[in-house]
Amino acid sequence: MSIQLQNIVVAINTVLVFLSHQELSINPKSSNTDMSKKNNKGGIVFSTNPDFSYEEVQDDAATLPPSQQNLKVWLDKKNRNGKVVTLVTDFIGSGSDLKDLEKKLKNLCGTGGSSKDGEILIQGDHRDKIVNWLTANGYKAKKAGG
Repeated sequence: MSIQLQNIVVAINTVLVFLSHQELSINPKSSNTDMSKKNNKGGIVFSTNPDFSYEEVQDDAATLPPSQQNLKVWLDKKNRNGKVVTLVTDFIGSGSDLKDLEKKLKNLCGTGGSSKDGEILIQGDHRDKIVNWLTANGYKAKKAGG
C-alpha cells in the first residue's frame, strides 16, 4: 500500500510542477491565441530534471529607423483567387513594430490586412496611397513589380 501511496504523491507533485509552468488566464475573454507567445520553450513541454531551466527565446531584431528602411510596395494577385493585395516588403525590425506599421497602413487605407515575416499585406490596390504616406513619414519606399 505504501508504494501505491508514493506513486500517487509523485503523480500529484508532477501535476503541480506542470501547472506551475502553465500560463493561467482568469479572464476567459482575453485568450492568448498567438502560439508563438503561448509556448516559447523551444518545443519542450515538460522536463523531469528538477535543475532544468527553460531558455526564453526573445525577439532581438532591432528596428531600423524609417530613414534606413528600404521598403518595396508590390501589387500581388498570386494564390488569392484573383483578388488584389498591396504587399509592403523588406521591413527590418521587431514584430511589434511591424504590427504597428501594419495598423497605421490599414487605418490609412480603410481596409483589412495582416503582417508576418517582414511583410505587410493590405487588401486592395493602395500602392500610390501607401507609397505617399511612407515617404511623407520618412521611409524610403518605392513601387516595385511593374
